[in-house]
Amino acid sequence: MSTVISSFLAAFIVMPLLGYLLIFIISKSITGNHRRSVRSAVDFTTLLLILAVHFLIRTIWGQSYLWLILIIVFATAMIFAVLHWKIRGEVVLGKVFRGFWRFNFLLFFIGYLGLIVFGLIQRATTAVQFP
Repeated sequence: MSTVISSFLAAFIVMPLLGYLLIFIISKSITGNHRRSVRSAVDFTTLLLILAVHFLIRTIWGQSYLWLILIIVFATAMIFAVLHWKIRGEVVLGKVFRGFWRFNFLLFFIGYLGLIVFGLIQRATTAVQFP
């Protein structure tokens, strides 16, 4: 039973777009609101993308750079808070967190795609030995 659960979770971590689709479909069937469903799917998928980027880095380079990922996430949060304060004059934590979290979705989605392409090219070049 535990192997089934771990395999299920591993599939969502390796393929975060599958998690996006699942959350979107479930949310759309419950709420009937397309915009709210997209937002909740993006919010959930952000965590999956962060984990997927971490595991792709571990697979490609054989080392964990989770500390660097966390520094990037916290630095992004600080930048968003300072920018929000400079523009609005006050910090509304809900808006700052929402913007920061959705920016992380874009950032880690781009990182995920880049690592997938890099990993595929790297594995293909090592598999094909040119004389």
